[in-house]
Amino acid sequence: MTVSPARLDTVVFDLGGVLLDWSPHYLYRKLLPDDAAIDAYLAEVRFADWNATLDAGRPWAEAVEDLAARHPERRELIEAFHARWPETLGGAIEGTVAVMADLRSTGIRLLALSNWAAETFRTARDRFEVLDWFDGITISGEVGVGKPDRRIFEHFIATFEVDPAAAVYVDDMPANVEVATSLGFRAIRFTDPDALRDELADLGLLPG
Repeated sequence: MTVSPARLDTVVFDLGGVLLDWSPHYLYRKLLPDDAAIDAYLAEVRFADWNATLDAGRPWAEAVEDLAARHPERRELIEAFHARWPETLGGAIEGTVAVMADLRSTGIRLLALSNWAAETFRTARDRFEVLDWFDGITISGEVGVGKPDRRIFEHFIATFEVDPAAAVYVDDMPANVEVATSLGFRAIRFTDPDALRDELADLGLLPG
């Protein structure tokens, strides 16, 4: 079903990789010799799967100790990810900030739905003033389930009384875009700010 652009009243942003530049490589480049070594380490400890448990609300101390016990030779690197987590943050993605500023000037509602550990999100919230532009934010670590699980989308929809048919959803992960689309959102796969601006213009939300 095609949604008339005139009906769209909400834009929902993912955060990491869309608005905020985040990567464990930023930290581990200070601790390992090169990106190949970093990638090998992340694969060895199955970092993505482990980090997803943090995003879903697992306590940091428990998660770190569990992984370090399974990879004792990597304990220092594992503990560093917690102790030095702020070093995994780059800056805000300025092109996306500019898109948000232009959307904000139109009065459209801005919301965020992101996979993020609750403890570390507080650090990001203190650092990035742009997060104050949102009318509401749902963080997976606070809900206890992460994307692409439909339950976090359903929680978000209920919490902020979102009509998916009247909302645009922006995310860099294909699986999340797929779920949002299945729930009725006009979903956009984020690749870069210029492409996002063009797609929002095509929907009538920004000048062409």
